[in-house]
Amino acid sequence: MADELLLTVNGEMRRIAAGSTIADLVASLGLDPRKVAVEHNAQIAPRSTLGDVALDDGDVLEIVHFVGGG
Repeated sequence: MADELLLTVNGEMRRIAAGSTIADLVASLGLDPRKVAVEHNAQIAPRSTLGDVALDDGDVLEIVHFVGGG
């Protein structure tokens, strides 16, 4: 088993530890999981499942971070 996975995140290649979940990836990016929408391999990942979905080598993710303002 490899120590790292190679993912495509928002069009850029990124390495993350093997066994990581989407929640781990979001945290590594410094994002608040309550304020993101994630598409994982062309499927929307419900926010409630981010900690349950394990990532695999070659996965493609799009992450949108919501920013409030006034």
